[in-house]
Amino acid sequence: MTLAPPSSAPIPTIAPALPPCVLDIEASGFGRHSYPIEVGYVLPDGRSCCMLIRPPPHWTHWDPGAEKVHGIPRPTLLAHGRAADEVARKLNADLAGSTVYCDGWAHDYAWLAALFDEAGVRPGFRLESVNTLFDDAALARLAGLQAGARAELGLSRHRASSDARALQHALLRLNER
Repeated sequence: MTLAPPSSAPIPTIAPALPPCVLDIEASGFGRHSYPIEVGYVLPDGRSCCMLIRPPPHWTHWDPGAEKVHGIPRPTLLAHGRAADEVARKLNADLAGSTVYCDGWAHDYAWLAALFDEAGVRPGFRLESVNTLFDDAALARLAGLQAGARAELGLSRHRASSDARALQHALLRLNER
């Protein structure tokens, strides 16, 4: 067997995996009658979007404790929020065919269902829990990595797009280890 002389061509490298698309939702509270008030997501290429959702008249539940966490007063939603169908269409346009990850799947799934039901539209993407990406030992480090990401990225607001960016950053760090 004869070996060819070494090539002077550069050695091909494998591109690092793109970060996952992540989504976060802020809501009017918790429980059966709560609903989404803001959705934010970060795409694998780093582009992000955040939208306030104007609650329709029959979405009336409001938890002042939740407002203290996210800092979004209901009058702001009424004045500046987008209609549910507009938000659902934008989500479908940007996330079409994607698997989108979140860290609060049980709540986020229910809130997205409420949004899409209100809009009369079917989601064009799949929502998955970050728990499907890593084992329990790795996931035990996720909250600490998210806090570190918030500090490193200078994210001070507890808002949907900031939380999504911190989660995506933390997932990348978790994947490095």
